Amino acid sequence: HVQFAESGGGSVQPGESLRLSCRASGSYFNNVSLGWYRQRPGKQREFVARVSSALNTLYDASVQGRFIASRIRANNTLYLQMNNLQPEDTAVYYCMQMIPKTVQPAFDSWGQGAQVIVSS
Repeated sequence: HVQFAESGGGSVQPGESLRLSCRASGSYFNNVSLGWYRQRPGKQREFVARVSSALNTLYDASVQGRFIASRIRANNTLYLQMNNLQPEDTAVYYCMQMIPKTVQPAFDSWGQGAQVIVSS
């Protein structure tokens, strides 16, 4: 299956933006749904956004209108543009292959993730 390496996390103030990148390895990148998840302090990992193989997107209501997920097939990379970040967006963000037409991850082997801290 596809393996991932997340990058681009950091510490920002409320209202600022960050862009996360996820480099994928594997020859099936273009044929699978990919998504972003996050784990906020003290909480379980949760779905954030999905980009299908047809480049259709789906977002959790908590990030709809603020986050934009995209993928570039030419360089096997998934992106998450995060705008108007709020303290409740503080989390470790992960990318993962997804079960098509769902918000469920296809596997349970996660990378190190990208830490995002939003604080004034």
